[in-house]
Amino acid sequence: MGVNELIAASGVAKATFYRHFPSKDDVVLAFLQRREEVWTIGLVAAGAAQRASSPEGQLLAIFDVFAEWFQRDDFEGCAFVKVLLEVGPEHRLGKACIGCLDRIRAHLTSLAEEAGLEDTEGFSRSLMILIKGCILSILEGDEMSAERAKRMTLRLIEDHRPPAG
Repeated sequence: MGVNELIAASGVAKATFYRHFPSKDDVVLAFLQRREEVWTIGLVAAGAAQRASSPEGQLLAIFDVFAEWFQRDDFEGCAFVKVLLEVGPEHRLGKACIGCLDRIRAHLTSLAEEAGLEDTEGFSRSLMILIKGCILSILEGDEMSAERAKRMTLRLIEDHRPPAG
């Protein structure tokens, strides 16, 4: 969709639109911010918290949320990764995407800390690899990607538990 189509769809005057969004990058940045609010916070984090009360359970429930998300008609993959791949990490939008992904990882780190796991930074980085891979796998047609990633996350949790003492 081009800027003129966005202006027509928004129903505002062109001058008003450009006052709020001076460039196409500003439109994309607003989209990414809204996507983070709706998707990351509103769908994934909230959905996992609704499904499980324990931090460990929430880490696993992320993939239950994904399994449902993958079935939605509006599923199109991860906007943050798509934009990052298109513009690169040095571009303003790429940096914004990295920030969004970092905030997801920070949430995972927090849940891992609450669950009493060790090396929570390493854990959350590994879990982000599973999350991104899960999304790519469903786009490749692997209908079981969420379930596979959930099982791998269970093993990842076990690998980061403190030794029984």
